[in-house]
Amino acid sequence: MTNNNLTILMVDDDPDDFFLVRHALGDKKGSIDLRLVEDGEELMDYLLKRGRFEGTACAPPPCLILLDLNMPIMDGREALREVKADPLLRHIPVVVFTTSNDTDDILASYQLGASSFIVKPASYDRLVAVLASLVDYWVRSVELPPKCDGWRSRD
Repeated sequence: MTNNNLTILMVDDDPDDFFLVRHALGDKKGSIDLRLVEDGEELMDYLLKRGRFEGTACAPPPCLILLDLNMPIMDGREALREVKADPLLRHIPVVVFTTSNDTDDILASYQLGASSFIVKPASYDRLVAVLASLVDYWVRSVELPPKCDGWRSRD
């Protein structure tokens, strides 16, 4: 992967989880632009550049979405369903990153089009290891869609 700046959009209603993920990325932060939205509705606003995300400067297209399942307003399941149903968004890899290890959640997430399912680690050391592996995979190992630097306009 040759991208120098990978935008990862984290969808999570817990700002403490965002803080931990940002901190756990450590030295990888230089090549990652980590953004946060708090629920599925905000995710869709971000992706569709609506509301407070109108305009390209405040909402760079993500190359990867980290999606929590259990959130208010629009949960991760519904958000995943909407992203994968949209022909202009479905190419964005979505990694479910949640506290749930319920087999029904795992199966449903993959059926809805999740790229991966990761249970949030309980320890900080394990979180660092999981995120290092995740970033290594998505930054160094796979080829992301060429539209990672921007998707087609809806206009």
